[in-house]
Amino acid sequence: MLTFLIRSLEAAMIFTFAGLGELVDQRAGILNVGLEGIMLFGATLGFIAAKTTGNYLLGFLVGIGIGALLGLLHGFFSITLGVDQVVSGMGIWIFGFGMTTYIGNPYTGPLGLDQIPAIFGVSPFVYLAVIMVVLVWFVLSKTGLGLKIRSVGERPGVAAVSGVSVTRIRYMSVIFGGMMSGFAGAVYALYYNPVWNYNFLMGWGFISLALVFFSMWNSYLLFGGAVLFGLLWQLALNPQMFFPGLASRYIWRMVPFMMTILVLTLISSKWFRSRWGATKPEALGLPYHKE
Repeated sequence: MLTFLIRSLEAAMIFTFAGLGELVDQRAGILNVGLEGIMLFGATLGFIAAKTTGNYLLGFLVGIGIGALLGLLHGFFSITLGVDQVVSGMGIWIFGFGMTTYIGNPYTGPLGLDQIPAIFGVSPFVYLAVIMVVLVWFVLSKTGLGLKIRSVGERPGVAAVSGVSVTRIRYMSVIFGGMMSGFAGAVYALYYNPVWNYNFLMGWGFISLALVFFSMWNSYLLFGGAVLFGLLWQLALNPQMFFPGLASRYIWRMVPFMMTILVLTLISSKWFRSRWGATKPEALGLPYHKE
């Protein structure tokens, strides 16, 4: 049971890292549905770097770096060129799926390095995830930078008149989001499941994206949702622990994704929004053109 809970937390931290990056993106008005592709790149290139050099730190830095570059690419398309943000994000996902399959194929198999040691029986990344949750909340809620991020996500025209550079703030946010997604992918490949195979994330990026909407753009709620989906994911992998003989394991594998669909359907309903007041940024997904 303890092992199940620890593995659930380790899964939750990956959702948390990617989700926090996307939360900052969306608070600045940028929607990036390409999280899965960025995570695949971070996982694959981070895995290759760590496996060929034997250096974990280099693997994580490569994951963060490629995430930053892909965030910058998404920013160029969606901020500078004003391309539809969903189209740009889907392009990154498709590109990531195909390219990482080609690049990573020669490295199929286990990482082959000693596992990163736990701290008091818990992954060090769990502690880092908690710190990042508090840090993102503090920056967005208590600092001038956070006010600027929220303002360009709500009323970019008003923010620009007030002297805020909408373009700079949005680029900063989308690059940060890419870095967090790339790091999340690297953590998955180097710690949580250090065995490379094509498309081995299996939808974790889309679950992380859904968590941002689930959280109503609040970092604490996002962390709670990440823990919930971490538990669901581990339950899908080990259903016999609690429900021996009940349904096929392949059906249980569908549970996290079914829950994602149900959550998104619920929070998109008029009843939910009128009752709970989900604070969706007004300019989310909308390009800003300076007049």
